[in-house]
Formats: sequence, structure tokens, C-alpha cells
Amino acid sequence: MTSTTKNFKSAAKTVIKDTEVQSHLKGLYSGFNMARIHEAEATPNWEDLQNRAQAIKFHTIENLDYYLDMAATNVEKAGGQVYFAKDAAAASEYVLKVAKENGVRTVIKGKSMISEEMELNQQLAEKEIEAIETDLGEYLIQLAGQTPYHIIVPAIHMSRGEVAEILSDNLGTPKDATIEEMAGAARDELRDKFVQADMGITGANFLVAETGTLTLVTNEGNGRMSTSMPKTHIAIMGMEKIVPSMEDMGIFLRLLIRSATGQRISSYVTQVTGPRASEEEDGPDEFHLVIVDNGRTKMLADPNLREALNCIRCGACLNACPVYRKVGGHSYGWVYSGPIGAIVSPVLTNVPDAKDLPYASSLCGACKEACPVKINIPRMLLYLRNELTEGNYDPTRKKSSIGEFIAFKGWGLIVKDPVFMRIANWLGRLGQWPLVRAGQLRNLPPPLSAWTRYRTFPRLVKPFRDRWKSNEQ
Repeated sequence: MTSTTKNFKSAAKTVIKDTEVQSHLKGLYSGFNMARIHEAEATPNWEDLQNRAQAIKFHTIENLDYYLDMAATNVEKAGGQVYFAKDAAAASEYVLKVAKENGVRTVIKGKSMISEEMELNQQLAEKEIEAIETDLGEYLIQLAGQTPYHIIVPAIHMSRGEVAEILSDNLGTPKDATIEEMAGAARDELRDKFVQADMGITGANFLVAETGTLTLVTNEGNGRMSTSMPKTHIAIMGMEKIVPSMEDMGIFLRLLIRSATGQRISSYVTQVTGPRASEEEDGPDEFHLVIVDNGRTKMLADPNLREALNCIRCGACLNACPVYRKVGGHSYGWVYSGPIGAIVSPVLTNVPDAKDLPYASSLCGACKEACPVKINIPRMLLYLRNELTEGNYDPTRKKSSIGEFIAFKGWGLIVKDPVFMRIANWLGRLGQWPLVRAGQLRNLPPPLSAWTRYRTFPRLVKPFRDRWKSNEQ
């Protein structure tokens, strides 16, 4: 997927002014986020599950080479074929090679974020291979020629009218069709594609190292159809999707599903271990697993960013984030959006181009609180901000100026000393009067003008201790 991360600010401004999209994004908090909170509270050992999952993830990522080797060995023992792809181009090349060898003309796809990294649909189309997304949201996105807006609900930004227009143009449904009629038309179309398909391509929620078992979590059954009906199944996954054992996977399933949609269990949990055995009625004749790096070793090598590989792609941080719920998914300019995307997307694409993404956060900590595996997202955002400021990712960028260095050193001294803090407050209250209008600071002068471009600040008041003494008197 072509990165447009450098356009974050302009894209965000456009979305903020779109009242239709804003109304859709509001539902993330009252819907998925509140459902997550409810299910977490209803799970007696929720914190224990989180702590165990966090420990498992840290252990697995620290020993990733060992578990990748174990997983590959067990997939091959089960009759599957494993390919390690250094980057998106190598992964796509392997998929196209398998498709050519099997004479594939039609491909059905289960939801796969990494195939978005690869721009796989476009590359299949260039080889005159029809690729059809089978998740309903992804299918609508594909028909509209767009990219996913959200990890879990990829078409959340679309209105009912837009969906009706898309299906009318592509499937011939009436523009005033009911939701049930539109869903039925898409179902009929996709079921024909399931029958016709020569190959199924899916992502992976988890790969169990001890058995070589692939696990897919869906609510529409498309994952199961994509893995069992075509003669060839290719699963594409990032190298971080490994879990050591089946017992570990059970922990992650409980956390993933509750955190993603607020369900206790999704409609379908599909497990695939190699191709169809001789005694089995359905399943593919060939199973291929493509394990993709595509920049992940860069994160693995940096101890300050390695924790981002713990992500299980539940989307909880997006639903909780006040920034994402205003700017939406497309503003981030690449596959991964929201708080975790503000870390992952710059590193996997080009940090200087994506320099605005680490600042797309109020650092309120809602993402860290929502994360089922307790990833410290604010810490990594601050780390990337520091690296960008100091020019460590961009040799052409100047480091912090002497003036900025002195300003922050002075600020540090002031907030550490009560006497300096009182003096600074007094000076601030004295100097603010020309700028105060109706008790608010509305137009600060440069270099602080950006702070009041889209918001107002309350005026500075007497310190709490002074007001407390006045009340006592």
C-alpha cells in the first residue's frame, strides 16, 4: 500500500469537517469500547489474563527465532510449505508463483492486513487473477476502490446511502434496498465466488509454534470458507503472530475477542494445521504459509520499539483514542492507524515522511489502559518524538536549537521548585491580561499561536495553595 503518511495533517482537517464520518466515529466509544469495558469487568481474572499474555508476548518476541523455527518445522511436518519473505515484494512474488503453478484465475481472500502492506490485490489483478475480499466490510471497501478505515470495521466511515450506491453500481441492487436486501445480495455474490475460487488467501490471528496450527477469528464464516473450499490455501502473516502453545492461544483468544468487539467468543474460530488429510472431507490440497518481515526486524532490533510487536491487532486502542475518533483511519496514510499505527507505520515505511504520526496523540493513556496485552504505547510515542526532534531518523534534520534546549531546561527547573513555580505563575498572570477575553486565552502570540489556533485555554489563576489559604481565612 502506497504510503501517504506525510499528508496526515491535511487529511485529518478534512475528516474533522466531515459531519457524516464524525457521527460514525462517535459510535466506536459507545459501541466497541464500552462493550470491551463491560466484558473486562465481567471476566473475574481479566488482569491475570492480561499479565500472563504480556509475559508470553515478551518471552516470545525475545526468543522469536526459536519459535519461528519451531513453527516452520511443525507446519512442514503437517504437510504444509513455509516461505520466509524478507519484504512485501518477496511475499507477493511467492504468492504469484504459487498461483501461476496452480493455474489460478480466481482468488478469495479472508481479511488480511499484511496483504494490504503487499498491495496484493493490485498485483494479482496485473496478472489477470481476480481477487475478491470476502469480509463484507472489506468487500465494500474493495468495490469502492478504497483501503480499510479500521482494523475491525473497515467500512465504518461509509453511510448506508454510500453502501447502497456501491452495491447498486456493482451488483445491480435497488438504491432504496433495505439493509437485509443489501446483505443478501452480497452474500449471494460471494457464495458464487467461494465455489469458483481456485485459491484462498487469508491472514492469521495466531500461529501456534508447538503444532504449526493457524488460527483465524471471524464473525461471518468467510475465514472458514476461504480455508476449506479452494484447492490451494495461502496464509500470510507477520513474523510476530507466533504464540508458543495451544494453552497460550486460549489466553489470547479470550483477550482478543473481548477487546475487539466486546464478545465473549466470536461466531467462528477456525484452526488449520496443514493441508487436508486423506480421511478429511474438506480442506485444501496444498497449504502454504508465508511469514513476512517487511521491516519488523527493524523494530525487533530497537529495544525501545520492540514492544510494538506484542500487538494482537484487536483495535481496542483505536476505539479508546480521542484522536483516532476524530481523524479516522485514512488520515494516518498507511495500513495501520490509531495509537499503535502511529508507532508501527512510521517504522515500517519511512519515519521522516510520517513525522506527524507520533504527535497524533494527547498522551492521555487511554490506549495503554485499553490494550489487552498492556503495551506501553505512550512511552514509545514519546521515544519516537525524541528521535525525530534530535534528528536520529533524519540526518538532514537539525537537532534541537540552543534556545529550545535552554527553554526546556528552564521549564524543568521551574516545575521542580515551588518558589520558582510561584514566581512563574505570578509573572504569567501579570502578562496574560492583554490576551484574556471572557476568562479565556484565545489568541496566543507566536511561538505559542498554534496552541490556540483551534482551541481556547482558561486564563491562569492563583495557585491552589493560595486559594486554599484565602478560603481558610
